[in-house]
Order: sequence, then structure tokens, then C-alpha cells
Amino acid sequence: MTTKGPSCKQVIVPISNDLSKRFTKNSFSYIININCTLKSIKSNTCVDFICTDNKEVIISTNNVASNSNLQEIEKYVKNSLSANDDNITSPRLPQSKSYLKIVGIPYFIDKSNTHVASKDIKHILKNNHIFNNIVLVSKPCIIKVSPKSDMAIIWIDIWDTQNSNNTKKVINRCFNVRNIVAMVRGANINPGILQCKNCWK
Repeated sequence: MTTKGPSCKQVIVPISNDLSKRFTKNSFSYIININCTLKSIKSNTCVDFICTDNKEVIISTNNVASNSNLQEIEKYVKNSLSANDDNITSPRLPQSKSYLKIVGIPYFIDKSNTHVASKDIKHILKNNHIFNNIVLVSKPCIIKVSPKSDMAIIWIDIWDTQNSNNTKKVINRCFNVRNIVAMVRGANINPGILQCKNCWK
């Protein structure tokens, strides 16, 4: 399942609170200057307004910004605030979250009493080509299929596009974990811990 994210006609610039306040104080002049910069590269995109939200500057535009637009906006923001790369993260378009589960992986490692951990799953995903360019939102959540089972279900949340492009690359795909074949399946929103249905009546 993919959650609906904010409008793609926005550019999000992760930034510190201090720099965010400085930037929004002069937002009117920044809008004019950014639009001039975008016009100079013959872009049809222009900025409508600027606001802040939780350590982010949100630049709303009339079109979905291209990579060249993002690069120009990044240059302008850094130059206008005289900030280095450590204080400002590269601008990006809004993203959605998709929820997946991996089945077929043993809960215990090599028939020992040590169960598979989130760091093990991260290592597995990192070293498998079908997960190239897939970024986790948070660490994987691991549960046993049932109390008496020796198999696990791995819940993973990934950053995705609103069209679920990243999910489409991996869903229903199989991959090897040593001599085991695991499969990626779709999932509903996972709160992280399974709850007894009786508790929610």
C-alpha cells in the first residue's frame, strides 16, 4: 500500500530552524530572485509562495520541478544564506510511503537461538540488486509468523513516488537469502507491532 503524499508541485529543502527563519523573513524577494534564476535557464516553472514546516522550507511551484530546477534552487538557497553543505540538504520533491512485507525468511539464524535482527535485513537488502535505489523510511520490523513457527515476516516501509514506482519494481519479486527463496509482497499500513484484534473491538 502507498500513502498519498503532498502535492508534487512543491520543492522541499531540509534546513535548520535558524536558517529557515532567516529565509522566510525575505521570502518575497527570494521568490522574485528564484523566478529570475529559473527564467534564465528557460524553465516554465516559477515559485508561487514559500513557507516552513518542521525544519523544512517548502517552495510551492506552478509545475513539478525538474532536476535542473532543483539544482538552481539549491544554488540560490545556499548562496543567499551563505550556508555550507552541512546545514542545507539538497532540495527534493515530496515523497510518499509504501508498505511491504517479506516472507520466507527463517526467524532464527543457522538453527541457533539468535533471531534475525533489523541490521541483518538491512544487509540483505543492501546486497540484493532488486532493492537498488530503494530507501527505507525506518528500520525493518521482524515478527514470527506464529508463536510456534520458525519463520519470520519482515515489514518494511520505503520511500516511494505517488505512482508507487518503487513498489512496482520489487513487489512479488523473489530473491535468495543464502539457500532460501524469499518473496516481497504488498502490505497495509503497519504500526510496527501487531495488536490483538480483541484489543481493538
